[in-house]
Order: sequence, then structure tokens, then C-alpha cells
Amino acid sequence: MSVFAGNPQLVGAELLEGTFIFDLERSARGLRLNRFLHGLVIPERRALFKSDPQAAFDLARLTPEEQQMVRDLDWRSLIHYGASFFTLEKLGRVSGVSNPAMVAAMRGETLEVFLATRRVPGAR
Repeated sequence: MSVFAGNPQLVGAELLEGTFIFDLERSARGLRLNRFLHGLVIPERRALFKSDPQAAFDLARLTPEEQQMVRDLDWRSLIHYGASFFTLEKLGRVSGVSNPAMVAAMRGETLEVFLATRRVPGAR
């Protein structure tokens, strides 16, 4: 029986390789992290994160696990933990990582390998 049997739209989703469901549980777990990441749009918070990441983590009350994922730019772990892709984009901008590079890392690929799967001349 599917773990998503309560929602007929999700039945069988767990059979799709690389698929996970951003459900209420994952959303709640990622709330603090998403608030921190979204806060990077505020110049003062962004400056604090760039100058003293630990102080920024402490201010946001991130758990050690959350802090490590952010430090490592572990995109796959962050998204599976409950980070919204839209808030990950904020971290990417602050860290100098493009969306294609972020997605490539989530797929376990280099940027070059990922771009070869796209049909976008000149993409980087």
C-alpha cells in the first residue's frame, strides 16, 4: 500500500525515482530553515551571514543539522529536509551558485553534465 494512500493524487508517487513529496510534515520541519533562507533578502541579514555565518545561524536558532546543510551547500539534503526551492535560490545568490549548478548538484551531476541534458545554447 502506498504511503500516500490518503491522497489519491499521490498514489504511486514513491515509485518515481528521485521523487519526494513536499507534504505538511516536511513543510513544518523546514519552516525555521525557510525563514532563515528567505531572510537573506534583507541586506543586514545577508551581510551578517556573509561575515559571520555562525552568528546568523544562532540568531535564526538553526539546529546543528540545518547549519551543516547550509554550510555544505548540500542542496539535495536541504530540499529533502524541507527547504523550498525558492528560498534555496536566496542561498544560491549569496553563495554565488547559479540555479543550473544547484540543480546539477541535486541530481548528483557536474554542471557540464547537467547542461548537456538541456537544449539551451550558451547556458551556464
